[in-house]
Amino acid sequence: MIMKKIIWLVVLVVVIVAGAMLYRGGNVSTDNVADDTIKAADASPVSDAAAIKRGAYVAVAADCVACHNAPGSSEAFAGGYGLKTPFGVITSTNITPDRETGIGNWTERDFFRAVRHGKSPHGLLYPAMPYNAYVKLSDQDMHDLWAYMRTVKPVSKTNAPDQLGFPYNIRLMMAGWNMLFFDNSPFKSSEDQSADWNRGAYLVDGAGHCASCHTPKNGLGGDITSEYLQGYTLQGWFAPEIAGNPHVGLGNWSNQDIAGYLKTGSNTKAVASGPMAEAVENSTQHMTDADLAAIATYLKSVKGSNDAAPQPLAETDAQMSHGKQLYEVNCSACHNVQGQGLEGMVTAFAGNPAIQSHGHGSLIQTVLKGGRAAITDSNPTGAGMPSFAWKLSDADIADVLTYVRNSWGNAAGPINADEVKSSRQSLDVRQPMAVPN
Repeated sequence: MIMKKIIWLVVLVVVIVAGAMLYRGGNVSTDNVADDTIKAADASPVSDAAAIKRGAYVAVAADCVACHNAPGSSEAFAGGYGLKTPFGVITSTNITPDRETGIGNWTERDFFRAVRHGKSPHGLLYPAMPYNAYVKLSDQDMHDLWAYMRTVKPVSKTNAPDQLGFPYNIRLMMAGWNMLFFDNSPFKSSEDQSADWNRGAYLVDGAGHCASCHTPKNGLGGDITSEYLQGYTLQGWFAPEIAGNPHVGLGNWSNQDIAGYLKTGSNTKAVASGPMAEAVENSTQHMTDADLAAIATYLKSVKGSNDAAPQPLAETDAQMSHGKQLYEVNCSACHNVQGQGLEGMVTAFAGNPAIQSHGHGSLIQTVLKGGRAAITDSNPTGAGMPSFAWKLSDADIADVLTYVRNSWGNAAGPINADEVKSSRQSLDVRQPMAVPN
């Protein structure tokens, strides 16, 4: 562990030095050639109704509102959302056309460079803004997105500062980061694949920026491309594998399972909750059926991890025995005795790959804080789950989750009480009530 930290410290120094050299040498450009043809358009409103409509769809597919809306705010795209990263909190900015606090004075070229290359008129952006995915957006989609953003209601709201410690608060580092981890190449269709597959790849790797959450990251936040879409923990939530592993990924999901989940927030195997529920509500439910089918086609083609199902824990195991008792008392009323859940409302546990994933932070967090299912136009009755932090001890939660992960055909490693304790402390949730003697 110490050696690993030393290695990443050395890499960090290299990134800073490389960024400084590139910046001072004037060679920080990572633009695609196509961007150089963009005219420095003024900031006047756009009147092309067709472009605006297409751009609104691009904004939905890219889920721009997810980060550029503060929780509970009715001021669309005015920023203020604090994204918790391993390096500190990065706060989203105001991208409304307000001339003082937003992007009202930007040109179309400024917009292209910021969205696709992480270079705003005010400096280099952190990859919390997924320009490393948006670089795949076509010129047409970018132009349409720009047209739409010009029609958004301007909001006067000053951007809040990021909360990053040294040296991560040095934006110059991003020049070196880009040199190491930013693949500045546009999307290229595969001639060996169908139009449906190519459209799905374009949406997953571009606007959908699925890798931002579902692909593991190295010590400096760069994608580990050899583990593409194989799951990653972000903000305490584990985004599960969405590649082809049958145990922890989508290997046993049909194309219809995937498309239906993205459209309604649920299928017979799972119900979206947490950040994925937000993604479904804000983005994927509003996409066309054809695009969701294309995404499913592409995801079903992605080779998954090599994670194999372990032997499930024996029913006689102490954690399993205690967990079963807790499950029957606290969970079975909603999730059913055999863990089949309730389609469209309550998550199924049996055969759910996310339940068996090696990352189980989402499970612990949901039991501690509660949660709710996605609420969509086609499924408006998303159920809520209450917090059990007040009722179950750390050991209780570890046992019941271990039971769920090893019952009804499931198989996964046990969860220990220390993991729950750590999550409880980081989430700052209450301890269980004391039982009177």
